[in-house]
Amino acid sequence: MKKFLFAALAVAALSLTGCVKSPVSGFAYTDIKDGMAITGNAGSSKVGTAEVKGYVGLVALGDASIQTAAREAGITRIHHVDYQMKSYVGLYTIYTIIVYGD
Repeated sequence: MKKFLFAALAVAALSLTGCVKSPVSGFAYTDIKDGMAITGNAGSSKVGTAEVKGYVGLVALGDASIQTAAREAGITRIHHVDYQMKSYVGLYTIYTIIVYGD
């Protein structure tokens, strides 16, 4: 239940502010991809993703944690983390964490 509430608050906050890290967002459509953290310079052999989806700014579901994305791809050593946010007129929003590692 705590994860659901956290995800709902995170998506609601992102929906209201456009995107926390990015200075740009579109009213009709947004598709932003940016880096979050770098822990090494070596190449990555695995990529994992985890996402949260928001509907009409009222309901948000999912687990966009780095741990979930790493587990999904079998990553034990993280090289870097990116995120991507897509929004369609603010009615349907997808926030994705992308983890690269080995």
